[in-house]
Amino acid sequence: MLDRFAAAIENADGSALAELLRADAALEMPPLLTWFTGRRTVARFIEAHFLTEPGGLRLVPVMANGERAFAVYRREPAGMYHAHAVLAVTVTATGIARIIAFQDTGLFGSFGLRQKYRAGRGDSRETAWSI
Repeated sequence: MLDRFAAAIENADGSALAELLRADAALEMPPLLTWFTGRRTVARFIEAHFLTEPGGLRLVPVMANGERAFAVYRREPAGMYHAHAVLAVTVTATGIARIIAFQDTGLFGSFGLRQKYRAGRGDSRETAWSI
């Protein structure tokens, strides 16, 4: 399910993302106090603000507190990917129940990840899975 989640985000596919969310899914974005609940609300917010184009985001799998998570990089117009957020995703038997998007790019150092890199220069998803 997490592989499908990563593919939906990287391909900017809001419909595929919505299919993975539970009806009562929640999205939090610390340190912001705003949060969203419900499949439709969460999917629409993510699609409107983050799924602007295929390849605009790259998810790098990491382990956070013993659970699989993702470091998210956002592509800038010049082709550089910059640290954006760390996603902790709670998966249940019925779908994704919660996404916590930590907006602290300083967390990337805790995972041994760079703050930025140029697309296609050795930092592919394949190498990232081994981090």
